[in-house]
Amino acid sequence: MTTRTVDTTQELAAFLRTRRERLHPRDVGLPSRRQARRTPGLRREEVAELAGVSTDYIVRLEQARGLRPSADVVEALARALRLAPDERAYLFDLARQRPRTADRPATQAAPPLARLVTDLSPLPAMLMNHRYDILAWNGEMARLLLDFDTLLPSRRNAMWLCLMHPEMRELYVDRERVVRDGVAHLRAAWAAHPEDQALSGLITEFTTRDAEFSRVWAERNVKVNGRGRKEMRHPDVGALAVHFEVLMPIQDTDQRLMICRAADDESQAALDRLRTR
Repeated sequence: MTTRTVDTTQELAAFLRTRRERLHPRDVGLPSRRQARRTPGLRREEVAELAGVSTDYIVRLEQARGLRPSADVVEALARALRLAPDERAYLFDLARQRPRTADRPATQAAPPLARLVTDLSPLPAMLMNHRYDILAWNGEMARLLLDFDTLLPSRRNAMWLCLMHPEMRELYVDRERVVRDGVAHLRAAWAAHPEDQALSGLITEFTTRDAEFSRVWAERNVKVNGRGRKEMRHPDVGALAVHFEVLMPIQDTDQRLMICRAADDESQAALDRLRTR
């Protein structure tokens, strides 16, 4: 299968259609009409009315006829379609109306950040880029997840491991939610980095090799998850839960620092046992 980067015109069209189809007139304060609707969601003329543009303009956008909406129009469409903040950012990326960062995609850990990952011990920590490539980690994170040193560099990718690695597939209690969150993040990254061949290659591999990823990817959900909780079934210490936080440095904006801490006393005891192994 050929790896492809983002066709922003086609993806913008598809994203607008899916967001329109999930809304009901009552969701946006429009009266319900008596005649049955042949298709789900809002009609194009209703979106046009809410956004203050012509119906023909909406039709041409959804048919991918080469329009590039202005920032004002993108904002109006985001409001009309009741987009969440991450979806709004995604729409701006597709329309090429969000300022680009000057940083190139990171392939190596910035040395100060690599040292910080080590210094964060005993908290499990690792450094990733927008593709979920794992650039640096400390011993606590390796014991919590996997010994990354045993992997080829091309396989040190958090999403690949979750989908493809036998041990990691069994690690998360709520694996479906973890996969959904990861897919929603990758879709946002895909729009923000449309020329990233490596990212497009990963997505192609995932969609062709993993039915779950392919199904969730087609839903076009977008979310950047910077904090949360993950419950695990660890093969060495049993059940544990961690809270995680993802931080983005100001100076190296393509690198993300993930820090984990125990969610409860039992989980802290499990992490303590891991450190002594």
